[in-house]
Amino acid sequence: MTSLALSPFLKRVLRWRKEPMILATLLLIACGLWGFIELADEVGEMESHGYDEKILLAMREAGNPADPIGPPWMEEMGRDLTALGGFTILTGLTAASLGLMLLLGRHRLALLTLVAIAGGMQASAMLKEFFDRPRPDLVPHGVLVTSASFPSGHAMMAAVVYLTLGVLLARTQPHLRLRLFIITLSVIITLLVGVSRVYLGVHWPTDVLAGWMVGGIWALTFGLIALRISPRKGAGENVGPDVPERVEDEASNAGPVI
Repeated sequence: MTSLALSPFLKRVLRWRKEPMILATLLLIACGLWGFIELADEVGEMESHGYDEKILLAMREAGNPADPIGPPWMEEMGRDLTALGGFTILTGLTAASLGLMLLLGRHRLALLTLVAIAGGMQASAMLKEFFDRPRPDLVPHGVLVTSASFPSGHAMMAAVVYLTLGVLLARTQPHLRLRLFIITLSVIITLLVGVSRVYLGVHWPTDVLAGWMVGGIWALTFGLIALRISPRKGAGENVGPDVPERVEDEASNAGPVI
């Protein structure tokens, strides 16, 4: 009985060995976990504090730590960018994406997205409470902050939401160029949100780096899960009334997008 139960699993593992993208994704997840553990250890021992201070001060006018570099409109742009990682924007974007998936008939994908993003929010809150790192006191804060500093919640949740939505929504698209565009846009927004947190003086650079790591790991993990549960032709889930069968076949044969 045990051998019969393991047989489908072993077949799946052997099939995954033929998928370079899956193996590369698993390697990225492992490297991300190792990198986060190493970074958290350095932060705990204050080994990275000197680099944090140098980078943070490099984003301030020389001799005036209270003034971010650049003209006033650049600081306003920083606030606009940081808002893209805020609770209101991310919640609205998630709700809109879930609605789109449901309208396309991708019910399993919608449920996976909800679990990924809701779970990411809980993970962010737990990590902040566990590490309890104080916010930077080297420069004035450009926006209001109320929680601990490590890892950056905005950077992590931007990665969780934008990268997860990018990966999962890309799987609904049959054309490679469109899939790459969606994922590239998700990465750019995630990076801009993180940089804006350091520019506004509310996070140390290592906070943001840690947030990117954890958020990226989270998105990649749920991207792999999507490979298992994402509906294929004949899987019993509607792919949408306006999508011809040949398009679904092309999407199935195009390989995984991670």
